[in-house]
Amino acid sequence: MEVVHTERMVLSRIRPEDLEAVHEIHSDPRTNVYSSAGPPVDLEASRVMLDLWLADWADRGIGYWAARLTEGSQVLGIGGLRHAALDGADVLHLYYRFRPAAWGRGYAVELARAALRVGRDLGTVVALIGDGNEPSRRVAEKAGLHRERTIPYGGVPSDLYVA
Repeated sequence: MEVVHTERMVLSRIRPEDLEAVHEIHSDPRTNVYSSAGPPVDLEASRVMLDLWLADWADRGIGYWAARLTEGSQVLGIGGLRHAALDGADVLHLYYRFRPAAWGRGYAVELARAALRVGRDLGTVVALIGDGNEPSRRVAEKAGLHRERTIPYGGVPSDLYVA
């Protein structure tokens, strides 16, 4: 689970050394168009975010991956599963965010399908997608999730997709 191979990528447990890539991807305004929180304001804010993700692996044995091409070293994206509480139940929240240069090539769908394969034996996998985020909605649907209902999440209405 710490390293998963897909057709074109290696998805590996996120590491402290991935901080620069995490910051580059998440601080790009283009990757935050649908984010109610907006981009991290500086490298320290990205470090705090990364530390939460590292703790997921240490405490729960599951978390986000850094996605790289099989024949490459650059982090194209971040994604995977995190435990989350939803309506009083423990679920696995599916997340994916890629560099704009990687958009439109199916990498997010590939990562999401890999996460679903891993998560199916571990619990209910969900994705929460904010209003208007059609690109994320298409990824979820292509990966095999279906819209169940709209719920408030992070202070905004979000569609709950379930595997």
